[in-house]
Amino acid sequence: MSEQRLRTENLGVWSDPFEFKVERDRTVAYAKATNDANPVYLEGETAPPVFAIVPVFEGMIGPLFTVVPDSLIPFVVHGEQDMVFHRPIEPGATLVSRAMVTGFSSKRSGRTVSVKLETRTASPEGAGDLVVEQWMVSFFRGFQAGEDAGEVAPPHPFPEELRDAAPVAEVVQHVDDDQTFRYAEASGDPMPIHLDEEFAKSAGLPGIIAHGLCTMAFTSRAVIESVAAGDPRRLRRLAVRFSKPVLPGEDVTTRIWDAGGGAYAFETTSGSGDVVIKDGRAEIG
Repeated sequence: MSEQRLRTENLGVWSDPFEFKVERDRTVAYAKATNDANPVYLEGETAPPVFAIVPVFEGMIGPLFTVVPDSLIPFVVHGEQDMVFHRPIEPGATLVSRAMVTGFSSKRSGRTVSVKLETRTASPEGAGDLVVEQWMVSFFRGFQAGEDAGEVAPPHPFPEELRDAAPVAEVVQHVDDDQTFRYAEASGDPMPIHLDEEFAKSAGLPGIIAHGLCTMAFTSRAVIESVAAGDPRRLRRLAVRFSKPVLPGEDVTTRIWDAGGGAYAFETTSGSGDVVIKDGRAEIG
């Protein structure tokens, strides 16, 4: 791919704030769409942690393409997501979010671009207490654009020395045949690679693939049930790197290791043995 210029003058510029009303039916639907039967979700007490993507979903793409040329849209994949939870998202709340592209970094086969997202409670002044901070890392295949610039998302590598120890938990979950359709409706993510078999194959995929954030939600359930006594309010951070796609109808297995100090490292594999989530990190309070 020929080199194209990234608009570095737009790095570090916050978007205009955007609001989202958290509706109980939407948070319950999200839990059901990710096969999570935790009573605090189904009774509408709090949203599942990865629901944090929903209030920012429509507002996070625009800022990305104030830096990246629109012509690169066909070459982008979701590389990483990192969520830091300051307080639960509760039905009935109005949230105010904003986004900015912070920087980009060169990789051997392309370039990553980091977007920071911030969600707060609404107040008469527009934004109040911090609820969730997120980093979204997009990877643009085959794209190079000069020197690295700005601030990139914080790393969360898997501590390789942990492989000598047995995991503290191993959780197997099934991705339903209709999972992507249910998740698309609950999350508001209608991308055709998750819904249209022929389109997915035309994009070089084996067929419809699961949403990465749906797989991330599966890992949150595995972590919360295994090392947080089923209490999602104890989850302080959840970070993943998306490695390979997950197909509907597959089982996925999440293995969790104790990294010390309330931190846990995890990996998720598909039924074929492929690692689909790498560099997983969870922090429990």
